[in-house]
Formats: sequence, structure tokens, C-alpha cells
Amino acid sequence: MPNAILDPTGRTAVEESEPATVRAPRRGALTGARVGLLDNTKHNAMLFLQEVGRLLVDEHGAAEVSIVETKRSFSVPVDDEIVTRYRKSADVVVTGVGDCGSCSAAAVADGINFEKAGVPAAVVLTDAFTTTGHMMAQVQGAPGYEWITTEHPVAVLDEEQVRERARRLLPQIVETLTAGGEQ
Repeated sequence: MPNAILDPTGRTAVEESEPATVRAPRRGALTGARVGLLDNTKHNAMLFLQEVGRLLVDEHGAAEVSIVETKRSFSVPVDDEIVTRYRKSADVVVTGVGDCGSCSAAAVADGINFEKAGVPAAVVLTDAFTTTGHMMAQVQGAPGYEWITTEHPVAVLDEEQVRERARRLLPQIVETLTAGGEQ
């Protein structure tokens, strides 16, 4: 059987079963929540995340953006030290933007790691890398893990287009972070 994560066709020989996922408990709303933002270093990711953070505070009652960090490498999932910092400082996390193969895989792993630690996470990937995201979720033991998908690419957008994209995805992000996103 080929290794599914390396199979360039995106096919997998793993039997399909009931989708497993990992989800931290959700709040009913973001009112009073501390928001964490994790930038994966990709161009426009920080601008996108900052706009999302601003909108969550201004329009959804989040208390503050309490922690913002930039990963050292977009292709490596967050380690336990980073997850612990976020767990202490944030009630929810938004991360991304996955717009390449390795950064998309790592972003999905990041979201799963935060969820396992009890912190609801909204991960944003572009539609060009959904297969990569699904493969990483499967490898992480959470084949049913869901993220927010947006049009590819994000890196080439101008500042206003990035802000508009954040505004357009905001309802999905809020739903993912709250009880509205329960499956």
C-alpha cells in the first residue's frame, strides 16, 4: 500500500470509516473571548489575520487579540511550547493562510494540535490545497477535521483585497470557533 501522504494522485488505500475528528469545547459566542492569531509567514497571512482579529473584537465582542506569533517555519507544525502559550493566553485561535502544500499540511496539523489542547481553532487554507489538508488530517488521526477554504491564491492580493477576503470569511470563522460550528 502506498504512503497516502506521499501519493501524488491524492488517492489513499486507507479504508473509509466514520469520520473522526478532534474538537475542543465551543463557546456559544465570542463575547469576552481572548483571540490568538498564529501567522504561518506566508505573504499576506499576517494582514489577513490582523483584520480577522480586528473584526472579531469590533463586531463579535471578543475582548482582545491577546497573543500574536509568527511561526519560524511555515512547513513545520507548532510544538507543545507554542500550544501551551496559546492555551494560557487565548480562548480561540485563528491560523493560516495555507496556500502551498507544506504550509497547508502544517496549518491543519496546527489546528488539530490546538483542538487537542482544548483551544478551538479556525484554520484557513486555499482551495488549491484541500487534498493536502485532508491527507494531513488523516495522518494526524482526525480525518474529519474541517477548516475554512478560500480561493487560491491569497499571497498576490493587494491590501484591500486581503481585508475584503477576511470580511467575507468572517462568518465561517465565527461559526468554526463557536457552538454554531458543532457537528
